[in-house]
Amino acid sequence: MSSKKKVMTPADFDKAYEQNDVQLRGVLWFVGGLSVLIVMVSVLMWVFLSQLEDYRRATKAPANPMALSEKERLPDGPRLQSAPGFGVEGPNGHVNLELTQPAAEYLELKKQWDALEKNGEKDPKTGAVIMLPIEEAKRRLLAEGLKARSDDAAKGLYDDSRRFYSESGAGRMETEIRR
Repeated sequence: MSSKKKVMTPADFDKAYEQNDVQLRGVLWFVGGLSVLIVMVSVLMWVFLSQLEDYRRATKAPANPMALSEKERLPDGPRLQSAPGFGVEGPNGHVNLELTQPAAEYLELKKQWDALEKNGEKDPKTGAVIMLPIEEAKRRLLAEGLKARSDDAAKGLYDDSRRFYSESGAGRMETEIRR
């Protein structure tokens, strides 16, 4: 009872090639459908962008509301002297120090500090004096008269202020006294 059964395999060994199950008609339908979808999406995006541009013109909004301003685009300081935006913020606004001598920043700040020391400073919002010139502050302080404490508590506070931690106290006790 031996009968030969033919085994079904995807490959036919009697032929020199494999039969292809992919049909050209299905590939052409897919390519055609994909092309139509690409054209439709492109047209819809073009319509969408033109509507957004019309809305921007109607509301007079900037072209890119998320765009950084020129000052926001600069990195935080300190910057190199030759870098764009290198400078100092002064009382009269930004002082541009691009391509100047290396000590230009210090000289500009020194000039501002000297002016503050000489003239004092007022609060721009309230107009109240927030910093006096040194000479005027000394004169006012001496005119008020200093009140110094001379009791035993003040003497003890003075002695304690002169003590400091030393190696001999192993950092646990204030053992040395400043001379």
